[in-house]
Parts: sequence; C-alpha cells; structure tokens
Amino acid sequence: MKQIFIRVLTTIPVVWLVVSLVFLLIHLVPGDPIQQMLGDGATAADLDRLRHQYGLDQPLWRQYLDYWRNALHGDLGQSIRLHDSVAHLIATRYPYTLALTVTALLLGLVLSIPAGVTAAVHRGRRTDHLLGVVSLLGLSFPAFALGPVLILVFSIGLGWLPVSGAGTGSLWSPENWQYLILPTVGMGASLAAILTRMVRTAMLEELNQDYIRTARAKGLSERRVVYGHALPNALVPIVTVVGLQFGALLAGAIVTETIFSWPGLGRLVVTAISSRDYALVQGALLAIGLTYVLVNLLTDVAYRWVNPRMRG
Repeated sequence: MKQIFIRVLTTIPVVWLVVSLVFLLIHLVPGDPIQQMLGDGATAADLDRLRHQYGLDQPLWRQYLDYWRNALHGDLGQSIRLHDSVAHLIATRYPYTLALTVTALLLGLVLSIPAGVTAAVHRGRRTDHLLGVVSLLGLSFPAFALGPVLILVFSIGLGWLPVSGAGTGSLWSPENWQYLILPTVGMGASLAAILTRMVRTAMLEELNQDYIRTARAKGLSERRVVYGHALPNALVPIVTVVGLQFGALLAGAIVTETIFSWPGLGRLVVTAISSRDYALVQGALLAIGLTYVLVNLLTDVAYRWVNPRMRG
C-alpha cells in the first residue's frame, strides 16, 4: 500500500504538467475563439462582452490560476462553442470512449493470449509461421487505415454492420452494440498483433525454464504445464505492457472515433481544437490524463497480484 500511495503522489505532478502544457499550447495557437464563434460581422462591443464573460480578457497567468482554482472545485468551465458546461459534456461523452477502449483491450487480450501461446508451443512449425504473418499484417494496418477498409467491406459491401454513429438511446442498449463492433475491431486488431508477439516471446522464455522440465518429468499433461505453470509466469511482463497499451488506445481513440463518427471524448477533442474551445480541450485532456494515471495504478496493483515476489 505504501508503494501505491507513493505512486499516486508521483503522478500528481505528471497530470499538472500535462494540463499546464495543454493550457499554454492551446492559447498559443493563432486565432480568436470569440471571433470565430460570432463571425466577421460581430461588433467590437459584442466581442469584448463575450471575452469578458469567458474570462479571455484577463492576462494568461490569471486565466491559468482561475482555471486551476475552479477545477479543484469541480468547475471545468463552459464550452464556448457548445454553450454547455465542460463537466456535463465530458460526463456525456466519456462512457463512449471508455466502452470503446475497454472492448478493444478485451478483444486484443482474447485474440493475443491463445495465439501467442499456440505460436510458442508450435515454435518453428507451420502454425507459428502463419500466426507470425497474421500478426505482421495486424501491425501493418493502423486504425486510420483499417477503419475505412472495415467500413467498405462490412458496411457498404456486405451491409452487415452500420457505417458510423452509435445508434439512438442508451449506449448499453443491446440494439446499439452493433455500432461498437467495427470501431472495436479497428482499434483492437493492431493491439492483438502487438500482444501476440509479446506473449509468444514471454512463453518461449518460460518454456525453457528448469521448472517446466521438472513439471514435465513428473508426468503432468502438456496442457497443464503450458496453461497452469508457464502462462501465469509469462503474464507478469505482459501486465505492464497492457497498462501502457491502454494509454495508446486512449490516444488512438481520437482517430477511430473520427473515422466512425463515434461520439466519444476523442471526437470531442478534435472539434474543440478546431474551434479553439480552450476550456473543453483542457477538460477533455484532463479526463483522459486522469484515466491513464488510474489505469497505471491498477496496473501496478495487478502486477503485484500476478507476481508474488512483489507483494512484500
């Protein structure tokens, strides 16, 4: 618990640094969000009134201090473009990004663990070579390239799945799950390819250990040796990689949500950046950063649970 508490303390400066850099960079981007919102025909009085309303007439250091003071009280400000509270917009969009990221992560694990174990057990054989080619193809198709292909084949060509969107009503309605399939595959395929190669490498290392030879000498079945002894130990380094890959999925969600018109945080960030919506960009990235920090903490806990030597 002490180590986890120390890890929490060390992540606080990271979150502060990320949000501070975002704050400075978004304010350095050329363009006036108020002018963009009102258009070229706006009067100087209207521009000054809205700048004062959103606090954009204050010096940059004052805006920075006001942002953090309000954020610590749960107020992330108002969206300039959408005319709604940033907290409400994030609460509305966050479940969509979380659902997409988690399902893509689960798909990657479901595909990669059996594939990696099979490739390691059949090292050098036809099955190993076939899985190696498939994983290489998965690495060669990033989400921005695989997404349009999936739409062309399964939506436009075969008509099996919807092209884009998230349906109507609740995200958790069974009739809306079909909208989640293609974005999940688009994000999870490359992750599955990465994890397959890592699982294979970790399994090969474990299968050459002395305790595996001892287990086989005792007459244990090959299935029990592989899945009962080698795999749990091979998962120790994989747990750390999965935590890091979750952060990569959050970043990749921006591209995937844009391709499939998925109403998550990533698509919201793209819209906010294009409209210079300062508060919305900062709030959305703060939510993503906090999620990444939380996932890293959970990864540390899982690593100590999987690896008994770290429990002390």
